[in-house]
Amino acid sequence: MAAHRSGPLKQQNKAHKGGRHRGRGSAQRDGKGRLALKTLSKKVRKDLSRVDQRHRASQLRKQKKEAVLAEKRQLGSKDGPPHQVLVVPLHNRISLPEAFRLLQDRDTGTVHLNEWGSTHSFMLLCPHLKHRWFFTAARPGDLHTVLDMAKVADTILFLLDPLEGWDSTGDYCLSCLFAQGLPTYTLAVQGVSGLPPKKQIDARKKLSKAVEKRFPDDKLLLLDTQQEAAMLLRQLANQKQRHLAFRDRRAYLFAHTADFLPSEENNLVGTLKISGYVRGQALNVNSLLHIIGHGDFQMKQIDAPVDPFPLNPRVIKSQKDPGMAMEICATDAVADMEEDLKVLMKADPDRQESLQTEVIPDPMEGEQTWPTEEELSEAHDLLKESSKVVKKVPKGTSSYQAEWILDEDGESGGEGNEYDDVEHEDFMEEESQDEGSEKEEEEECETMTTGESVCDDLYDEKVDEEAEEKMLEKYKQERLEEMFPDEVDTPRDVAARIRFQKYRGLKSFRTSPWDPKENLPQDYARIFQFQNFINTRRRIFKEIEEKEVEGAEVGWYVSLHVSEVPVSVVEHFKRGAPLIAFCLLPHEQKMSVLNMVVSRHPGNTEPVKAKEELIFHCGFRRFRASPLLSQHTAADKHKFQRFLTADMALVVTVYAPITFPPASVLLFKQNSNGMHSLIATGHLLSVDPDRMVIKRVVLSGHPFKIFTKMAVVRYMFFNREDVLWFKPVELRTKWGRRGHIKEPLGTHGHMKCTFDGKLKSQDTVLMNLYKRVFPKWTYDPYVPEPVPWVKDEISSTVPEVDME
Repeated sequence: MAAHRSGPLKQQNKAHKGGRHRGRGSAQRDGKGRLALKTLSKKVRKDLSRVDQRHRASQLRKQKKEAVLAEKRQLGSKDGPPHQVLVVPLHNRISLPEAFRLLQDRDTGTVHLNEWGSTHSFMLLCPHLKHRWFFTAARPGDLHTVLDMAKVADTILFLLDPLEGWDSTGDYCLSCLFAQGLPTYTLAVQGVSGLPPKKQIDARKKLSKAVEKRFPDDKLLLLDTQQEAAMLLRQLANQKQRHLAFRDRRAYLFAHTADFLPSEENNLVGTLKISGYVRGQALNVNSLLHIIGHGDFQMKQIDAPVDPFPLNPRVIKSQKDPGMAMEICATDAVADMEEDLKVLMKADPDRQESLQTEVIPDPMEGEQTWPTEEELSEAHDLLKESSKVVKKVPKGTSSYQAEWILDEDGESGGEGNEYDDVEHEDFMEEESQDEGSEKEEEEECETMTTGESVCDDLYDEKVDEEAEEKMLEKYKQERLEEMFPDEVDTPRDVAARIRFQKYRGLKSFRTSPWDPKENLPQDYARIFQFQNFINTRRRIFKEIEEKEVEGAEVGWYVSLHVSEVPVSVVEHFKRGAPLIAFCLLPHEQKMSVLNMVVSRHPGNTEPVKAKEELIFHCGFRRFRASPLLSQHTAADKHKFQRFLTADMALVVTVYAPITFPPASVLLFKQNSNGMHSLIATGHLLSVDPDRMVIKRVVLSGHPFKIFTKMAVVRYMFFNREDVLWFKPVELRTKWGRRGHIKEPLGTHGHMKCTFDGKLKSQDTVLMNLYKRVFPKWTYDPYVPEPVPWVKDEISSTVPEVDME
């Protein structure tokens, strides 16, 4: 008799590993040099000893420390750009000329006043501190100027009042600056010496306590004497610099001078020559230039003139008297620029970035051919089969006779009259109850006379009745949207299957599929889309860090020749507005769909509807657009919001030029008086045209007759055809029941519905319908200048009523 032998499918159990755990050496011996696939695909990491790990960590710390010190030494030095300081007075009692007089101390250094635009700027050269500053100023009421100059300023110097700190205009300015992103800042108090000696210490303590809300753990410096101004300059030179991410990866320039040379063909367009110091990154002539508030332009060439404000000016000794020396001032340096002018780089047409912002759509692209006769016959046969209806008929009935036999549903056409009588009785009962409640309210109330104010007529003259009516209507709509989200009334004059023909039903909003390329609008043929936006952004940022760019280095004083610039740019500059240019990264001139996460600003409570025109400050750009609002979720579909709510963050979707995040976002709304109100702040989320914004519409009906799990529902539709059209869509109720339409009853839109449980009489039957929505193409890069914010005007926009 043969012994049993186990087959190849016998279970082989692993042997028990007794004793100590296997160490790294035994694992390497057992592996015999074999490596895992992941280890082979990556670089082999060397296992350093503990001493080598400490040495490596100390080297990295030393490198980072040296990099920070090198950056600190470069700013304001002879090889770097001047230290640009923006002075912002936060109270109307602060004297800006007095502050500039203290900072313009001839003993501290050489002062060069500006020769363009407004008089609120000067260059200060301090050879003994080995530092040079460029001081500019902006009033907090001039919002665009403050925000634009804060984008390029190295330090912001806030001047505070010793008693109040800042007024309402200054507080509004601080809100906008914090939302945009603050660079390095310093707080200085002006006017403490003017207070009585006994009140100075108390005033400083109260001011420090008030300032803690906005600026925690920040010291307050004084600015009343020359010694205090010198201490302030040392503080500005030695403090740690804060970085703004959107400007550190781009080259930018603040224009000190600007000249316009009109073209021969048209005097309104020409070449603009702007001069200033390169900051941020190296500037390449083949990249595009964005002038804030005016658009994108191409550069012809970059010149490298003599620096007009050298830290150590050249000294010329006289041949007759060797002891006599003369320093070359800035005006002499400007006069010698033409002799020492050097062309640094000229644009290469083959390598220069294009100004094309949109794709020119081909109308024949995606055009379908006409179907053949075989395809038409197949479609006709399918239509015939789908139109056949199965009926119960007596034996021997022909197909012609069967067409005249009605269904069971067709015999119930007269039931609508009974329902109408019951509806009329219910309505009469409700009306009688309302009349009784109105009488009770009249008995509870009593009448009283009040005196009229003398200023009523003057107050009414300032009120715009039409604007008041529009605002009241907006408040009503917002209130209704909060109480009944997405609910709409079914129209009586138009069939529901026509009114909501673009909508569809979904089994689940979260999991049901929806193709992002389905039924795209014509505007989507004009925009650009990335195959992988995150990888493109990562690749461009890596090239900025590692690749050396040919062109003007950081700190050089250069002149840019910008072509095809309108004359309005230089006129704007001559009126005193700042001229700021940012160098664009690849693809940033092209149009696409931008998504931004924003939150409602607490200082503004006016209702803001979707698709309402707003003013955007996105990174270094400023434009107008009409955005869509949607929920900020991690799903593939995002529900459309009709109003900008204050309780949660929303995503704003617009057509705009591509901008690589990170970038701050500020949303303003232009009032009827011309002022801009800050309504929301946030950041740029992504550039993604495939992000689906789904609009929901909720149709509501009311249970009329309730059985165990069935009910007759009315008022959702008003004709039989609509009920049959929307029969496949699932129903839900406000109390959590789910069901579907079984059949229509009568011709007045009543329908028999089944649910997964018994309905309550006070419940409401709902039907959700969805469609995808897209933003409007209303992008406009030209934003009108706002009316300056003044304290009186701010208070007049929100009138206060005296109740005494």
